[in-house]
Amino acid sequence: MKLYLDTAEIRHWQLPAGCPPVQGITTNPTLIQQAGLPVTLETYLHLLRKAGTLRLPELMLQLPRPDVAESHEWLSHLLPAAGQAGVRLTIKLPCHPDWEPVIREVHAWGLPLLLTGLSNPMQLLWAKSQNAHFVAPYLGRLHADGRDIWTLVRACVAMQRDGLQLLAASIKEAPVLSELIACGAHAATVRPEFAASLATDPLTDAAMAQFDREVEQSLRHPLG
Repeated sequence: MKLYLDTAEIRHWQLPAGCPPVQGITTNPTLIQQAGLPVTLETYLHLLRKAGTLRLPELMLQLPRPDVAESHEWLSHLLPAAGQAGVRLTIKLPCHPDWEPVIREVHAWGLPLLLTGLSNPMQLLWAKSQNAHFVAPYLGRLHADGRDIWTLVRACVAMQRDGLQLLAASIKEAPVLSELIACGAHAATVRPEFAASLATDPLTDAAMAQFDREVEQSLRHPLG
């Protein structure tokens, strides 16, 4: 399963030792504002350049408004910038029919498309009909709303056979991450601090300490 970091804070784009390689970064207007950045084309170009400098394979950027003319203008700058940076650019849009004209615009540029905020099976089928490449359900929000997240996850995983990849969004618990791996999810997004917190584990540390004690004891009292 591929791992993406959910943040626009460039200083958090690299994880400590013990974490797997990161496939890329996902952002949206909320994350960009949380990073203290304006939601502007120049910010998006800045993020692309930094992703290239850090040699990240992919950057997923969410367009800010369902405005086809604005989207065309932004894409006319973002696509060549991604090429210069050597970064695969994926465009994120909300999984909502209001965005259909922009969906068509993204397809016209030949860019991979992620539909985010997917919350039910009808939206999943609609996303497939829109030739999306990825869908991103917010599992934490769905669970908080009392939804059965694993039924939707299994449906998304089944769709992967037809090329629609599951990008499970904003995972915050280790058991959920384990279950996604077991289910065969294509990818998940996590916050950098959550990923870093799992680079080590108290049980692993305790086992290492026990090994160290027993090695020292063996050296002090070698078997005759």
